[in-house]
Amino acid sequence: MKLSTVIVFCFLVLQPFVYGQLDYKFYDSTCPNLTKIVRFGIWSAMANDTRIAASLIRLHFHDCISNECDGSVLLDESSSFESEKNAFPNRKSARGFEVIEQIKTNVEKACPKTVSCADILTMAAREAVFLSGGPYWALAMGRQDSLTANISAANTEIPSPFESLDDIIIKFTKNGFNLKDVVALSGAHTIGFVQCFAFKSRLFDFQGSGAPDPLLDSSLATTLQTQCPNQNESNTNLVPLDPVTISKFDNVYYKNLVNNSGILSSDQALMVDNRTATMVLNYSKNPFLFAIDFGASMVKLSTLGVITGQDGQIRNKCNLVN
Repeated sequence: MKLSTVIVFCFLVLQPFVYGQLDYKFYDSTCPNLTKIVRFGIWSAMANDTRIAASLIRLHFHDCISNECDGSVLLDESSSFESEKNAFPNRKSARGFEVIEQIKTNVEKACPKTVSCADILTMAAREAVFLSGGPYWALAMGRQDSLTANISAANTEIPSPFESLDDIIIKFTKNGFNLKDVVALSGAHTIGFVQCFAFKSRLFDFQGSGAPDPLLDSSLATTLQTQCPNQNESNTNLVPLDPVTISKFDNVYYKNLVNNSGILSSDQALMVDNRTATMVLNYSKNPFLFAIDFGASMVKLSTLGVITGQDGQIRNKCNLVN
């Protein structure tokens, strides 16, 4: 894959230079090549691993939604706290740590002790979307890294595919998101894979019925039953969340929901609920609208409870407190 051949869809966002205590020009003088370094790191990782873009978006989301955008999800276990990597939503599924660490190493060579891991992770998610053909959005920078992790928050605050839409909405709204944010951010499932255990009950014994979920397209259900046989050994098999355009960040995810082809019941619920169905339809028809709203929601996500000033630190390595 050549960087020059990546086709992208971007939009211009006109914003002030300061977002709270974050600044759109934060690294202009101290690390002017930061975006290039991060982008090259993501491009290199994507060339070796087609799944890594989705993994980095998910890693950023799990960091922000559970315990502020502070890079806490990157920390290894220590004598003073338990790692968020061991939380149920992250255990054996969170990926991309080595990519962030490699980018951090390259950034340290160019700009020592200047750029936080939290900012790198935030930028990495944007570049992963951008290089997958999705939108680009402006990011205010200046986050500090946390001094600790919070596995309890990671276990309870990260939305689960097993939860009802009502419960998922509650987790979003308590962080200041609205219904449009819920639907737009769910569009990140336009790329990436999911393990069979997360949806297998829809294929064989939905709600104890002994039959597949009637909401699931029958031909897709048959295909998924082949990919995820009704035996424990298949629980960790991987299935693309959008089997139509697997690695392209686009609005086909919403078209799938309209056609009753959402893999996760928590995704398909967006098309069933009257509060969100119209937005799903709109995004399925208008990729530009989805791109704008997704970028705006990602900006909102990236500013959740950030640590600035003297409240955190610039970690030397992303997995360890200095």
